[in-house]
Amino acid sequence: MNNQIITYRRRRFILVILTLCVIVGFAFYAQYQTQKSSSQSLDQNQSAQINPENLALNALNKLEIKERGSREGYKRSNFSDGWAMVDGCDTRNRILQRDLSDKVLGEDLCVVLSGTLQKDPYTNKTIFFTRGKDTSDDIQIDHVVALSDAWQKGAQALSPDERFDLANDPLNLLAVDGPTNMDKSDADASEWLPEESYRCRYVARQIAVKVKYYLWVTRSEFNAMKRVLYSCPNQELPKQESGA
Repeated sequence: MNNQIITYRRRRFILVILTLCVIVGFAFYAQYQTQKSSSQSLDQNQSAQINPENLALNALNKLEIKERGSREGYKRSNFSDGWAMVDGCDTRNRILQRDLSDKVLGEDLCVVLSGTLQKDPYTNKTIFFTRGKDTSDDIQIDHVVALSDAWQKGAQALSPDERFDLANDPLNLLAVDGPTNMDKSDADASEWLPEESYRCRYVARQIAVKVKYYLWVTRSEFNAMKRVLYSCPNQELPKQESGA
């Protein structure tokens, strides 16, 4: 009799445990479906907010593909003899003000005396900047589309004013690690890319500049850009900034 009672109680206990497992399982499944549905809705909303015209990959596909032109006749002064001045402040210091944090400005509220470049786009390093004869070049202002590269891919046909704008356009300028910028020189995307975490935004910025100033890409450059953007197909072009 006692054995029958024990067996009955065991069976009832097991049945209760199984019932609880089923209930808990259904609860987790319902929660998963709710989260999945919310995630899908969010993805759909985000996709709906993306203008296909702003996708870097779509813009890349519209760029003209041609052979690199001649470098003959190129000189920096073809674009701009130094930095532009806007409201009494030159382009270099305006970009430093935009890209650096913890800035200390001179009395004129233009010249950046010191600051921090958090996560340099080309190396992902944090760089501390101090203005001075031996330290100012620690951070340089890079033309994302190098002016020499632009000259060989359509800029020769631009007017002097358009070339001036290209050289001073904040869209084409970044504060970056000086030595890395020197290594980059006038290379295009088929010859040089920054560290991986910034590549999608870097390529998108180059494309935006080339679209804005009617520049072309070589086949190897096009292929290199496309390989980068395949890893981030929803990468958008950077927003246009106010003039330098």
